Amino acid sequence: MKPFTQLVYAALQIITIATLVTHGAQIPTATKEALSELDAAAEAPDSFSTSKSSIEPTVRIKCLSGSMLITIKDAPLNHETGLFSGMIYPKGLSKNSTCLTEYRDHDGPLRYKLPLRSCNTMPQETDDGGIEFFNTIVLQPHLKLITDAGRGYHVRCSYKSRDAATSTPKKKHGQRRKANSGKHAQKPQAFRSAETAAVGVGSDRRDYGRSLDKYRAAGDDFDQEDVYDGDDSDDAVDAANQEDDSLNEIPMPGCHMKIYNSEHKIADDVKIGDPLTIVISIDKQELYGLHVADCIVRDGLGWGEQRLLGDDGCPMDNEIMGQFNYTSDHLAANVTFPAHKFPYTTSVYYQCNVHLCALQDPECQMPPTCSGKRPKRQTNNDNKDEDGQPATIEVYSGLYVNENVDVSEGDDDTVLKERTLEDALCVSQRTFAIAIAVAGLILMLAVVAAVLCIMARRSTKSVSNSGSSIYSGPYTNTAFSHSS
Repeated sequence: MKPFTQLVYAALQIITIATLVTHGAQIPTATKEALSELDAAAEAPDSFSTSKSSIEPTVRIKCLSGSMLITIKDAPLNHETGLFSGMIYPKGLSKNSTCLTEYRDHDGPLRYKLPLRSCNTMPQETDDGGIEFFNTIVLQPHLKLITDAGRGYHVRCSYKSRDAATSTPKKKHGQRRKANSGKHAQKPQAFRSAETAAVGVGSDRRDYGRSLDKYRAAGDDFDQEDVYDGDDSDDAVDAANQEDDSLNEIPMPGCHMKIYNSEHKIADDVKIGDPLTIVISIDKQELYGLHVADCIVRDGLGWGEQRLLGDDGCPMDNEIMGQFNYTSDHLAANVTFPAHKFPYTTSVYYQCNVHLCALQDPECQMPPTCSGKRPKRQTNNDNKDEDGQPATIEVYSGLYVNENVDVSEGDDDTVLKERTLEDALCVSQRTFAIAIAVAGLILMLAVVAAVLCIMARRSTKSVSNSGSSIYSGPYTNTAFSHSS
């Protein structure tokens, strides 16, 4: 009976296993068919989105007076609304920055106006006497998050001179000029497609700058203050007046500001504490000298600035920046100081006023006397301003200053630096773990061996004591004892 029961039990097991294998083989087929149907259903929208996202945005630049007008076409659109919702900002200024511009459900090309003297835009003088402004902007197709869908673009504008980059264009007669307050910290502007400004037919922007982008945007919007007036009659009158004035005026020399690092190269990216040298100079001639005054450092965001030199050319804080040193011909001045920055941005902008003076004037050869009193030279310069002579030129420059991540050197650091492989025993984690395990095993075996030895000794002593106790103690045989 027992063999029969075992045979039935084995048969039931075989039937159960065969049933499970058959059912399990059918499950992947059904799953595969369901997945294929889902893939077929999702294939059409995926291909559509891929074709839409494959279009790369087109970036075009207009070099305006005091700013760049950046036009971005075919920006990534929201899949639900078909419109662009995102932001544009200079690289490094995505958090709590006035330079960030948001676009909500925007239709059409994106227009972003980037100031030349703020928002991380840096100037760089060229060999031909011109000046270039460069920056990196980020196009982020999301209003709150920074994703990998964002794109960065290097933008650059070239101008013939500093005056061409920052001068205010001419206006029609009777047209009121806009206030120029806060021009150094102006916020970028977002232009919509419906906002248009007519540009004069005869307007010529060659004196204002050229875009280094090979494309030019057709129909881009401009502020009225950024374009020339195309009135030929006004131009003729202005040209005649300038021709008459040019006969009586002495041409002013060009003025330059450059910032050098410790290697006597143009500084563009340094660390806190690195030595910097600002050199301010005017073109070589025999009429004018210079005096530097009214120097400030700005953050480029409109949040903070620090005054470095006063009206008399004396430093406000010698620990930040000292007094300028002048050359013998009084055509250049320089000062060396440690690099500094604002805590919330890497951009640092320096701005100074250069007062021109006649080289024939003995006071022009005298450096400022920083004794707390207003020097006589400053009073004379003010009188020259009232006489209409060219007395003041504004110069500016900027660079990026990063945090100094180097650890300060100390006694402990010095000892660590002197350590070598010969003085230290380097063991990998795996080898160390194996060594600990082997040592622990050996220790356990030693303990067990010691316990066994102790137990063996105790057992030997107990056996010897019990054998000797049989014969221990006095023995008296009363049979042979007698009393007398």
